[in-house]
Amino acid sequence: MPDEIKAMLDNLSIRERTLVLLAVSTGLRQSELFGLKWGDIDLVQGAMNVTRSIVYGVVGPCKTESSQKPVPVHPLLADALSDWRKQCAYTKPDDWVFASKCHRGRRPFWRQAILRKYVRPVAKRVGIQKCIGWHTFRHTYSTLLRSVGTEFKVMQELLRHSTLRSTLDVYTQAITPAKHAAQAAVLSLVFSCETNGTSQLSGSNDVVA
Repeated sequence: MPDEIKAMLDNLSIRERTLVLLAVSTGLRQSELFGLKWGDIDLVQGAMNVTRSIVYGVVGPCKTESSQKPVPVHPLLADALSDWRKQCAYTKPDDWVFASKCHRGRRPFWRQAILRKYVRPVAKRVGIQKCIGWHTFRHTYSTLLRSVGTEFKVMQELLRHSTLRSTLDVYTQAITPAKHAAQAAVLSLVFSCETNGTSQLSGSNDVVA
């Protein structure tokens, strides 16, 4: 739910907060999240190219040809990524967006370790009892897109499914202007509880805005 997402974002540190925001506002698969490099992201144009995936440390192509379509980057997400990059040790175009210091930047962070050590404990602390995985955020994105009235074809392209049937049957539970508008509508749900009328991401010790 949007309020649960907002509660998590408010209590995660910048790395995990950026990851969760990226996952829930783009619907990237977990293999694609950790396969991103800085050179894939154009913050000025508000778009990213998903060209690879990484599974168990092995870099390979995306799941399907449709998976390689450009993904919109909302200004909120662009700001979060920009702030995260300022704190990274590895920021060159060919560096992983979530590079592991333990491996001197040669590999991304281990995704399950981040879930186990950081994301799930924070979720539990803010009262979320659901079992959360990286794929949960992809399903959440699909459901929220539908809840704001996004057309099915736009949903299919945002989720980068090869067929509309996958979007309707598997993911939905209850770069064009339409794509950007749909993504913005989802984020407005998450941040609608801001009392000052502005959209900001605030963590326990830092601010991404």
